[in-house]
Amino acid sequence: QLTNSTDLIILPETFSTGFTMDVESFAEPMNLHTHKWMRYMARKADSAICGSFIVREGDAYFNRFLFITPTGEEYSYDKHHLFRMHDEHLHFTPGKKRIIIPYKGFNICPLICYDLRFPEIAKNEYKAENFTYDILMYVANWPEKRIIAWDSLLQSRSIENYAYSVGANRVGADGNGVTHCGHSAIFHPNGHRLAFSDQEEIIQITLSKNELDGYRKSFPAYLDRD
Repeated sequence: QLTNSTDLIILPETFSTGFTMDVESFAEPMNLHTHKWMRYMARKADSAICGSFIVREGDAYFNRFLFITPTGEEYSYDKHHLFRMHDEHLHFTPGKKRIIIPYKGFNICPLICYDLRFPEIAKNEYKAENFTYDILMYVANWPEKRIIAWDSLLQSRSIENYAYSVGANRVGADGNGVTHCGHSAIFHPNGHRLAFSDQEEIIQITLSKNELDGYRKSFPAYLDRD
């Protein structure tokens, strides 16, 4: 059960269909069922809501992350690294750029599943005494058989980028019989795991920008980067 003070609801990758390459059957144009439902839920819950779904634009298909605020601002990111071991690169068009979302005093960098394996797209620049982002967010359909990589990389991305890392992963078997065990989690940049779930449930946590800024100042290893 969500509280009235919830600021952001995070859903997994392709939350409305599951991870499928049958794009012709399951893709939607923007401003149709899933998009309209997210707008409605953001207003109803008075909370931003985000997750990815399969979008069709002309003859192209995208695994698109959408972030909608309760007041109607919208941001989108198309998955850049497509999972070739499941032929995603044969069915989807890769996104071309990363985005940063300003929300509630935080800058958020959203990425999708397989993007987690590539540290270059997640690099958090530090310029003019400011970081590019404060929260690194991954929505995913990461299978149980590779969950050690998910756990390890989600923690590592947080440590190396001096940001909270948030991973929302699905639970259960998909249409191909691939099992998913969740391991949705939130990590502090000091490496501590702040939240964890391996089942279908809602978990809530409050993140502090002041605490994050304090940690960054207390252990500024980022000043010694090459």
